[in-house]
Amino acid sequence: MRITRVETHDLRVPLPKPITDSIHAVEKWGVPTCVVHTDEGLTGWGYTGTLSPGNDLICETIDRYYAPILIGKDPFNVKLIWDELHWSLLRWVGRAGITQMAHAAVDVALWDLMAKAAGKPLWQYLGGHKPERIKAYCTDGGWLNWSREDLVADCKRLVEEEGFPGVKIKIGKEDPREDYERTKAVRQALGDKPMLMVDCNQKWNLATAMVWGKRLEEFDLFWLEEPLNPDDIAGHRRLAEELNVPIALGEHVYTKFGFRDYIAAEAVEYVQVDATRVAGITEWLQVAGMAACYDLRICPHVGDMGQIHQHLTAATPNALLQEYIPWIRHCFVDPIVVEDGHYLVPQSPEASTEMKPEALEQYRVR
Repeated sequence: MRITRVETHDLRVPLPKPITDSIHAVEKWGVPTCVVHTDEGLTGWGYTGTLSPGNDLICETIDRYYAPILIGKDPFNVKLIWDELHWSLLRWVGRAGITQMAHAAVDVALWDLMAKAAGKPLWQYLGGHKPERIKAYCTDGGWLNWSREDLVADCKRLVEEEGFPGVKIKIGKEDPREDYERTKAVRQALGDKPMLMVDCNQKWNLATAMVWGKRLEEFDLFWLEEPLNPDDIAGHRRLAEELNVPIALGEHVYTKFGFRDYIAAEAVEYVQVDATRVAGITEWLQVAGMAACYDLRICPHVGDMGQIHQHLTAATPNALLQEYIPWIRHCFVDPIVVEDGHYLVPQSPEASTEMKPEALEQYRVR
């Protein structure tokens, strides 16, 4: 099999309603998409996830710099291709962000191709571990622009009506006392059993996190996510030492080397590696294996909205549970399915990344 052509699509999918966290206001989810064609008629689909700005730069990176490297290659040489892209001249202008996310979209497309050629779902092609259901927690609620009443009602609905065993809410208000009261209201409404995570989205400094992280411990939090700047490994290590709430992060860690440094420093307890932020599935698997060496659990951040990560979680022994956000599921030929708070592991022979033609037509902006 040889790669004959590479195309990209800049998709921007409107959210059901605008949301905010401590640093973002989001109305559309960007889905820069890469389609790899072969001489055997199979196509591989890959993509990454953004807040929409930068989609064009990711697509242009693939078109101008990565596609020429891919033409004529055998997609089954995915690790060799990964090295060639990683060590390309683009390394001089960026080892994270745009170049890394473009690399992710390409790498995912190659794994999709291999799964299709093998006639197996990606999770099974990778070896398989959890063949039936994956425990989920819901992030599609708890936004900072929700009133306290709406926040509580939304979390109760997700647990009591939709069956999720856990929910995550956003914190990072200008006054941390408001975060405290919102978290308290949700915990009182849900009771003791459901998992409750809080996500600060990097808003706090170390002093604020030391004070308010301690205060929030009384609500039996499953984890405190991204409390500090993601480059502050020393600060996260201090928090991990001092707080009884486990630290979760990874959404803004772009390389296996970044995760290595966090893990070696004992600065993270739940590893949220995202295949659309590191350089695809190839690097994701390396991070998951490294975390397993330290007996750490993987709980992936889903910039892909779960389509790719359901396969990776199902194939990874140290993967504990998976985030659920349904914003773009209607765009896919084989969309994620969640019932009673659990992902149903897909059975189609692919990586669940192929887009519907009508989604391309409706949401493509170039």
